[in-house]
Amino acid sequence: MKEIEVVIDTEEIAEFFYRELIRRGFVPSRIELEELADITFDYLIEKCIIDEEVEE
Repeated sequence: MKEIEVVIDTEEIAEFFYRELIRRGFVPSRIELEELADITFDYLIEKCIIDEEVEE
């Protein structure tokens, strides 16, 4: 199986959730969006969909 590199940005996830929630009639706060993005990132790590790399 071929390995590919994928970059996941929690800020990008937060923006995606913001657009989708607004479209569906919700008005989330910035803090709520950041929490959703972090939870989503943690979920992807837990399911081994992504590996976290810490930038030095």
